[in-house]
Amino acid sequence: MIRTLLAAASVMALAAPALAQDAEDAARQERVRRILSRTPLIDGHNDLPWALRQSHGNDPHAVDLTTNLDAGTDLHTDIPRLRAGGVGGQFWSVYVPASLSPPDAAVATFEQIDTVKRIVAAHPDVFALAYTADDVVRIHRSGRIASLIGMEGGYSIADSLGLLREFYDAGARYITLTHSRTTTWADSATDAPKWGGLSPFGEEVIREMNRLGMMVDLSHVSEETMLDAMRVSAAPVIFSHSSARAVTDHPRNVPDSVLRLMAEDGGIVMVTFVPGFVSEEVRSWNAARAAEEARLKSLNPGAPDFVTAGMAAWNAAHPLPTATLADVADHIEHVRDVAGIDHVGIGGDFDGVDSLPIGLEGVETYPALLSELIRRGWSEADIRKLAGENLLRVMRAVEAVASSQRDQRPSLARIAE
Repeated sequence: MIRTLLAAASVMALAAPALAQDAEDAARQERVRRILSRTPLIDGHNDLPWALRQSHGNDPHAVDLTTNLDAGTDLHTDIPRLRAGGVGGQFWSVYVPASLSPPDAAVATFEQIDTVKRIVAAHPDVFALAYTADDVVRIHRSGRIASLIGMEGGYSIADSLGLLREFYDAGARYITLTHSRTTTWADSATDAPKWGGLSPFGEEVIREMNRLGMMVDLSHVSEETMLDAMRVSAAPVIFSHSSARAVTDHPRNVPDSVLRLMAEDGGIVMVTFVPGFVSEEVRSWNAARAAEEARLKSLNPGAPDFVTAGMAAWNAAHPLPTATLADVADHIEHVRDVAGIDHVGIGGDFDGVDSLPIGLEGVETYPALLSELIRRGWSEADIRKLAGENLLRVMRAVEAVASSQRDQRPSLARIAE
């Protein structure tokens, strides 16, 4: 009996630290939920509209968004998980591929905007369209999720400021100036430069966005384009889904030289969860895999089966490393440390990637990320800024610039000029 009691006491002693840790985690998550009940968590980039277009016939009714779809689909987003994640505002990305011609991209983008509006119309008790910062606050207070529209890729305006104005009127409140390719007026981070940043027409696009009240999104653009846009824009800029280049050396991330300018600019970097952007190990693996694929293609022209077999062997010999929630927290802290606490936010890129960090597998996981930051010493005031206050401030600043330019005539500039 004595041995049994001693053994039980030993087990309890070993379990005590784990139980205490669980209690601390639960207490932090409860603090997060209290914060998010008052401050809307606003994510800068979610690709659910594109996922519906690609896999579900562009039909919000093709999947039951009112149920948890974690096990039954590849989707990262549904209403129960949005609620569990405490999401108060979401920029739905109306992405279309850079491979489309500009006129085709314009059509597809308007169709994507229509998809967002149909998602909202299908669930009016959950979502409401938002166009201003005040809309976001009002909708959040009503218990619904403020739904905003962000365009991903300036090629969708087809070199037309008239189309730019029509997209604004349709509800778009930011444009990511480029995607993976350099456009006819702005250099991309992942393509050969053509303009050394922005072309003269690109600068005119920025000015017209300022006049309208449309946020300038610098995710995907080259460092030179970042600097040009910040120089030209009278309003603060945003990065809707980027991370810190000093932590993960990917060209899609924001270098410290730009982070140091954010306080003067007044803008915000919304840290993304894309594994290759937040983990140096994943980034290096992706680069090595791309190099091996290019090597095999050069050695086996016109023989795709050899390339496929060779890549299968390479993948088997080189397992994909994983990113983690802690990696994302590291990026958030780096942006805070260099740019300042007023210039950091969250832009997960859910439903726009094939894999996600461990601990951030769906939209239900935001509280776990915020809890980790509290564990690291973040105050509730800091968490409120990260979650939504910083972005609301930027939106109001952009709206104020537009209001000050209300009497200016629309620009009639054309790209040839």
